[in-house]
Amino acid sequence: MSGTTLGESERHAVADRAVPVARLRILVRGAVQGVGFRPFVYRLATELELAGWVSNSLQGVSIEVEGGRDRLEDFIRRVDRERPPRSVICELEYSRLDPTGETGFAIRRGEVSGIATAMILPDLGPCRDCLREITDPANRRYRYPFTNCVHCGPRFSIIESLPYDRANTTMRRFSMCAACLGEYEDPLDRRFHAQPNACPDCGPHLELWDEGRRVLSTRHDALRHAADAIRDGSIVAIKGVGGFHLVVDARNERAVARLRARKRRPEKPFALLFPSLDMVAAHCDLSQVEARLLQSPAVPIVLLRARRGPSLVCESVAPRNPCLGTMLPPTPLHDLLMSEMGFPVVATSGNRTDEPICIREDDALQRFAEIADYVLVHDRPIARHADDSVVRVVMGDELVLRRARGYAPFPVPIGKRTGPVLAVGGHLKNTVALTVGDHAVLSQHIGNLDSAPAREAFHGVIHDLARLYDAPPVRVACDLHPDDAAARYARELGVPVVGVQHHYAHALSCMAEHGLDGPVLGVAWDGSGYGLDGTIWGGEFLLATRTSFRRLGHLRAFRLPGASHAVREPKRAALGVLFEIFGSQALGMAHLAPIEACSVAEARIIGQMLGRGVNAPVTSSAGRLFDAVSSLLGLCHAVTYEGQAAMALEYAVERVSPDERYPFGIEDRSSVMVVDWELMIRGILEDLGRGTPTGRIAVKFHHTLAEIVVAVAQRVGERHVVLTGGCFQNAYLTERAATRLAAEGFQVHRHRSIPPNDGGIALGQAVAAIAQIHPPPSPPPQGGRETGSLCV
Repeated sequence: MSGTTLGESERHAVADRAVPVARLRILVRGAVQGVGFRPFVYRLATELELAGWVSNSLQGVSIEVEGGRDRLEDFIRRVDRERPPRSVICELEYSRLDPTGETGFAIRRGEVSGIATAMILPDLGPCRDCLREITDPANRRYRYPFTNCVHCGPRFSIIESLPYDRANTTMRRFSMCAACLGEYEDPLDRRFHAQPNACPDCGPHLELWDEGRRVLSTRHDALRHAADAIRDGSIVAIKGVGGFHLVVDARNERAVARLRARKRRPEKPFALLFPSLDMVAAHCDLSQVEARLLQSPAVPIVLLRARRGPSLVCESVAPRNPCLGTMLPPTPLHDLLMSEMGFPVVATSGNRTDEPICIREDDALQRFAEIADYVLVHDRPIARHADDSVVRVVMGDELVLRRARGYAPFPVPIGKRTGPVLAVGGHLKNTVALTVGDHAVLSQHIGNLDSAPAREAFHGVIHDLARLYDAPPVRVACDLHPDDAAARYARELGVPVVGVQHHYAHALSCMAEHGLDGPVLGVAWDGSGYGLDGTIWGGEFLLATRTSFRRLGHLRAFRLPGASHAVREPKRAALGVLFEIFGSQALGMAHLAPIEACSVAEARIIGQMLGRGVNAPVTSSAGRLFDAVSSLLGLCHAVTYEGQAAMALEYAVERVSPDERYPFGIEDRSSVMVVDWELMIRGILEDLGRGTPTGRIAVKFHHTLAEIVVAVAQRVGERHVVLTGGCFQNAYLTERAATRLAAEGFQVHRHRSIPPNDGGIALGQAVAAIAQIHPPPSPPPQGGRETGSLCV
């Protein structure tokens, strides 16, 4: 809690001690709407016999309170100490007013004046009290799928404008019945001012449709019939809190195969929805941290190691993948559905390939016409989409990989108050950010911007955030890549544009998450990012502050034959690496797996590309190096989804001697270090020739990369090291690098709540743009040829 608070000194007393009664106006900023904060304030003020009122406002929660000095001091202390569990107080400000002699305390309608800075809470999973009610036959909400209270239920997916009052949500069309209104107005009830409050008599309800929109059943019958259809092998599209899921029986190999064929998703793992934590534990290795995440209010998908042995889950759910993306019911609707079935189901995002998740019934009928057999819908409108969030546990801590339902749009403090700055993120795994006051609001996951529907969703999210906060951007930040769809949009907005180098944005996103100003050594490893020299970067070592960076070093570059084709075919990356070492002789190494995976004609064309440097861009990418080694080991020569080859290499790791690794070199070239991986690749080829197990080679490769990070850090000498970029989604690499760095005395900063992949770069872009508006007095890093951050 910051701002002026009571009890700090006599100088800050509420009033002179001779005055028995005083009045304060208090503004509480933070996540204080939709969490039961006003009912909490009401009960506290009533307990202390204080007069006044409380209301939501565009800035947070406004309070006027009147009474004795000692009780006012107690009130302020207890507001901070006893605040509702889902709330976050970022700032508490007060000013003195003349007493009015008012009696009683009231909750008033929200104020709509001033600048909108209030934090909007994410959607919250069902609380235990609500789950208990929907399973109690004597309760009036028995089997009601839209049960909620101040501790749980929809927030971000239903709010249409600030402040967070029912009239400003998609629930405004549902008038509360007498019983619900009584709860809503009862200060002692946990539904006191719960904005989505409803029951079977007055709230939303379910319908089951066939593909022609014919209503087959309604209310609980609709849910039961949907469960029966899933049990019988059908694909059912189910409207949830932030969009549709496509649901199928995870035990049924044929049904899962049908879903894969219809969705055109041949191998990418599907998410699983389990009825209970006990069933998750029966199928997966489960730590206490992972169990806590599964049961948290965010209810994310958690990546877990599958147990070996018999399983209800069929092979097609996650082919050749030792992990399962698992989730518990995120809403009462899903909880009731899983109670009806009692077995795990696939619950994948309701979309077609490269499109955003569907949120509207008519749209679902059109988009799922060739996918779903039935559609389970409800009549509570969804204001905006929110996919399921995805997390994993790394070194005992949560790592968010996809930030959406349950996490977005919770803001990140950035330390500077500016006019609204929009950051449009990148082309892949897109999210956007908008600065509001001294925070950056990071949007929900949007996805890759390859399709027209995805770009429409991207435009919609930007307009939605600007409208919610009444904050048209005065500046926009984007990637430097000239063909990036998000950057093209930024340049069309008609406001000043700040171009931010991709890997610098990665580093800044992690720095912002940890409140760092720098300098830091930013280790930014990913698949690709447009470099200052026009080449594809991706294995970068940056000396970074919030105002600028210097490229201190990078991995040795090699060519990618076929450019974007090499991203889809790791064998091409392997040929590029081999050509870099052996020249044209590489194509004659017919005993190697990537050569064997090419036809004679294909190998000839690739050789011509590499020899002539045509359609074979140069890259320093760590991600493409992962691809190359994965292909060399015969794990993956072609991918059907992003990161598939690198994941296969991570999952191949076998635990061996912690000191076993390959050699490598570091050269100084024109003030820039170049990490030479040639000795490592030669060592891998020797191990392959000796028949060394794949798992042992994989672990030696990971250990070598970790030692490269340590060696560069020791050369640079900067104590603070940031690990960022998509390669640090790899748990084994992250754990190994962080452990070794810490052992050598470095302070390691890694992502937790902000994705290390491109889903986090919008935050870094926003920080870079703000630094231009408020530059610090200290000079930026000096020296080197590739220095900078911004192109205005």
